[in-house]
Amino acid sequence: MVLEATMIVVDNSESSRNGDYVPSRWEAQADAVNLIFSIKTNANPESSVGLMSMGGKGPEVLVTLTTDFGKVLDGIHRTKIRGDTHLATGIQIAGLALKHRQNKSQRQRIIVFTCSPIDEDEKSLVKLAKRMKKNNISIDFVAFGDLEPENTKKLEAFNENIKGGDGSHLAIIPPGPSLLSDHLISTPILAGDGVAPRGEPGIDGAASGGGGDFEFGVDPSTDPELALALRMSMEEEKARQEKEGKKEGEGAEPTLEGIPEEQPLLTETGEASGSGDAPKSEESKKENEDSKRDDGDGDKMDTA
Repeated sequence: MVLEATMIVVDNSESSRNGDYVPSRWEAQADAVNLIFSIKTNANPESSVGLMSMGGKGPEVLVTLTTDFGKVLDGIHRTKIRGDTHLATGIQIAGLALKHRQNKSQRQRIIVFTCSPIDEDEKSLVKLAKRMKKNNISIDFVAFGDLEPENTKKLEAFNENIKGGDGSHLAIIPPGPSLLSDHLISTPILAGDGVAPRGEPGIDGAASGGGGDFEFGVDPSTDPELALALRMSMEEEKARQEKEGKKEGEGAEPTLEGIPEEQPLLTETGEASGSGDAPKSEESKKENEDSKRDDGDGDKMDTA
């Protein structure tokens, strides 16, 4: 899969308080951020994701590029809803964050959520799009909330001027009963990471027997902790099987057990060694001792 460094820019302006998206515009973005992180890191474990906001007094980098999901969650929880959005400045800061990525082989991508009116004029946005394209940065827009014709026109002009080989996409998602993440997963923004739209065979639970096309049959966007636990369990089991296989391979090798050691050619008494030599030599020793004792007794008798 594609190795990417992705900066997610969320809209935490006052417009994100509205509840026209389930459960609200801000919480819908938070859910979508979790989905994007899971899909990007599952597609390639070496891909990294960062998070920043563009509302309030100015854009703020909440989390630099990381593979730690906990840091991203913490960044979302620390974000406060306030002020107006600063779209152009937010994109430029995200571009600088990508420039300082540790792995230079990662492709650069920015995903921008916007749900509030865009103050920048079309001409300045087109100029920014051309500069981002020159720096080989792909930019995806997720437009929802305030979908006025003026806003969509500016975003379409930006998208037309930044399109390249790696693809920069514009997803316009109107309000509805479904979650923002459910709409997002069916857009080209995430389709490039091997994710098919929900509801198609192999993805929807009803169409694929409940398991879906996710690893272990669990959607990491809905239950990332369970998906991580299952993956770790599988890796531990794989390591255990490999260890057992090595042990079995070592047990099959020939050993020196059962092979008799070489016996010396001569015993301590200078006699030839053999299976029956030891007991015979002992008997001969006893006979010699007896004969010596008899000779000694005979000599004593003669002297007497």
